[in-house]
Amino acid sequence: GSTAALAKMGAAREGRYALPPLPYSYNALEPFLGAQTLILHHDRHHGGYVNGLNATLEKLRVARKAGELSAVQSLSRQLAFHGAGHVLHTIYWNSMRPGGSALSGDLLDAVRRDFGSERAFLAHFAAAAGKVEASGWAVLAYEPVAGRLLVLQAEKHQDLAIWGVRPLLVCDVWEHAYYLDYQDRRAEYVDRFLEVANWEFATARLAALA
Repeated sequence: GSTAALAKMGAAREGRYALPPLPYSYNALEPFLGAQTLILHHDRHHGGYVNGLNATLEKLRVARKAGELSAVQSLSRQLAFHGAGHVLHTIYWNSMRPGGSALSGDLLDAVRRDFGSERAFLAHFAAAAGKVEASGWAVLAYEPVAGRLLVLQAEKHQDLAIWGVRPLLVCDVWEHAYYLDYQDRRAEYVDRFLEVANWEFATARLAALA
C-alpha cells in the first residue's frame, strides 16, 4: 500500500517519523529548481514537519500518561498539520525526477478514461495548481469508492486528517448524531458508543491493508 511505500522511502524508521533523503542530488532539478531551494525546502521545511510530528506525538504520550488531556484539541491540530505536511512532501519529492518522464501505461489509460485526454488532464492539473487559494497543493488522487482519478486542491492540509489514511472505525460527534438522545452530554454519548463499537469490523479493515 501507499503507506508502506512511503515508509520504504525512509519516511518512518523504528516507529518514528523520519526525514527521507531526496531521491536525487540537491542540484539534480536545475534549472527548474536550484540546489539552495531544495536544501531549504527539504532540510528545513520538510525536516520541520518531521520534528514537529515527533514532538507532538511525544506531547500526546506525556499527556496520556499524566491523564491530563486538556490540550488535546491544539495537539490534534499540530498532529494533522505536521503529519499531512510530512506525507505530502514525501510524495512531492518523488513526484519529480531529472528530465521528467512521459505519461504511459495504465496511468495514461486511466487519465484518458477519467479526464478525456492527456492534454485535458494536464490543463486541468495546471489550472488547479495555479488557482489554489493562498498556499496549498494540487493533487492527483485515486478515489477508491468509484475507482477513478481526481484532481484535488488542498488549501489547508492540516484540516484534522493526514492524507492517505484509511478510516478503520469512526464516531460521529456532530450534534445531530446524538442531541435527541443525549442533548449536550457528548461525553456520555461517546462512552455509550464505545460499548457498541464494532472492533471486529475495524480489525478486518486493518487486515485488508496488510
